[in-house]
Amino acid sequence: MAGDAAANPVAAAEAAVAEGVKKIQIYSSSSSSSSARQVTPFWKEKYERDAKKYWDIFYKRHQDRFFKDRHYLDKEWGHYFLADKDGKNLVVLEVGCGAGNTIFPLVATYPYIIVHACDFSSRAIDLVKGHKDFSADRINAFVCDLTVQTLSEIIEPSSVDIVTMVFVLSAVSPEKMPLVLHNIRRVLKPNGRVLFRDYATGDLAQERLTCKEQQISENFYVRGDGTRAYYFSKKFLANLFMQNGFSVEEVSICSKQVENRSLEIVMNRRWIQAVFCNRSLVQMHENMSITEKFLNNYDDTEVDVSDSIADMFGMSPPADEVIKIEVKDYSFKIKALAKEYQHTCKSTGLMIWESAHLMSNLLAENPSIVAGKKMLELGCGSAGICSMIAAQLAEVVVSTDGDTEALSLLRENIISNLETSLLNKIVVKRLLWGNTEDIKAIKDLCGHSGGFEIIIGTDVTYNYDAISPLFETARELISNRENGICKPALVLCHIQRRVDESSIISTALHFGFELVDRWVNGMHSSHGGIINSWFVEGAGYMSFFKNTPLAILYFHA
Repeated sequence: MAGDAAANPVAAAEAAVAEGVKKIQIYSSSSSSSSARQVTPFWKEKYERDAKKYWDIFYKRHQDRFFKDRHYLDKEWGHYFLADKDGKNLVVLEVGCGAGNTIFPLVATYPYIIVHACDFSSRAIDLVKGHKDFSADRINAFVCDLTVQTLSEIIEPSSVDIVTMVFVLSAVSPEKMPLVLHNIRRVLKPNGRVLFRDYATGDLAQERLTCKEQQISENFYVRGDGTRAYYFSKKFLANLFMQNGFSVEEVSICSKQVENRSLEIVMNRRWIQAVFCNRSLVQMHENMSITEKFLNNYDDTEVDVSDSIADMFGMSPPADEVIKIEVKDYSFKIKALAKEYQHTCKSTGLMIWESAHLMSNLLAENPSIVAGKKMLELGCGSAGICSMIAAQLAEVVVSTDGDTEALSLLRENIISNLETSLLNKIVVKRLLWGNTEDIKAIKDLCGHSGGFEIIIGTDVTYNYDAISPLFETARELISNRENGICKPALVLCHIQRRVDESSIISTALHFGFELVDRWVNGMHSSHGGIINSWFVEGAGYMSFFKNTPLAILYFHA
């Protein structure tokens, strides 16, 4: 390596820490959702068709740890849950009950209520039934897709006093929302109420999903894990309910600035809260003028509230920002943004993706992939678990990313996790793909010994526009020399997304890369089976990836 490579990265990292990391102020961007690139019809149909599967995977992964119990229900809507004057039980229907974060606080607070709880994820219902406070006498939990099944065949028509819909309608495609409301109205008593809380337009998460080109249709987006979210305006929501037999009693947009002190990120969050009443046709006619007046005088004025992020969205606050990663004999404590919050942040480099988990396990199980070699990691992000495992084995590791905030956090993670003796073997560098100055700086690290013998990238192919610069950069930096039978290789691991593999492979070929092997969820091509040999039969870590559509592509230059 050249003299620059010998420079101890610890000093640079400590200097960056001493200077202080600039706080990331995440405001709503000025980008227009109407001009955003939408997902292709193929992926739109796939996300709709596999919606249940994505939520099943979500609950398999997070169990009951993602959402926090919604104790704010009593504070916000307690007067709706008062005991019936005749001493009868109050019947509540929780739509999209998830793991039970709404129903269990309700039954604990109000001993006289009976709850019907439905979700179209069977795993979610299993979590409800397995909860320590579950009682079949008070909770009727069942699987039901309200866009397909008839709710009144399970629950007696006109028998429910209150329906709670907390961050659930947003997961339904807009064209199917009327089906859900008609279904609910059949089992709701006349003058029964729907208590509603969900995402609002202009929320930081919506802006970031727009920037990441994850829009399905207007105000409707897909997250990185395949689950979807619609962002409601007051006018759209009021019209939706009014056109399907409800009157509007109240509706408001709430906003709150939330600070993640550990990662020094400020997020502007918006949600919508409303109450709707199931009116008769006569009542609807009488109430129409009031509702129309509301719509005609519509504005999107926000109510600034002092609730915490947990109270706003019913999500557990990101207290697990230091995430423990166990990979074979290695253990890392990584400071990162938990993946469930990835859609709130512009930088994808602050999260740990499944592809990085998989690739780090493969490196740990197969030291020969990087042993004694010069390794370059593209789009390393802030975690760097692949680079840190490689540092134990490789001659040198260069970890790169184009995001300066991710690099600052990466340096911090490397310093806190690696022994001093290994810190001299890993170099952190900024690399914007296609940037000649950045590429030259990386080349200089290799001196006269040529380029890198192994280049790795995990989840770096999700953006179509970045594919060409990615391979152009890799071609500039990969070694032209062969070490015996071991040829320099580019290995890409990713979750299958809307950028189809044919585009990736054809672009790779254009820049001089030949696909040697391909692995997709346990299936490898007939090109050679190199990747398949990396997997240890019966390895425990494979169960984590079983239902995740992961792919690995192995190229030679």
